[in-house]
Amino acid sequence: MDQDLALILGLVIGGFSIVGMFSALSDGRGPRASAITVLIAGGLIVYALASKPGGYSMAQLPDVFFGVVARFIP
Repeated sequence: MDQDLALILGLVIGGFSIVGMFSALSDGRGPRASAITVLIAGGLIVYALASKPGGYSMAQLPDVFFGVVARFIP
């Protein structure tokens, strides 16, 4: 898997899972599924950061995001 794709998938999955976690907590349920997806998202982000030489900076994130989206939209 490409490092850029792993980073973007991790950020998107992490964002959605945090929203799901807050939803489960507000309904009085245990956030089991959301906790698992947070771990998956964290693993993807750590993989992307560890496997790219030099890592990423915050200024690069928009370019990386739109580069990944542009590869998959015809």
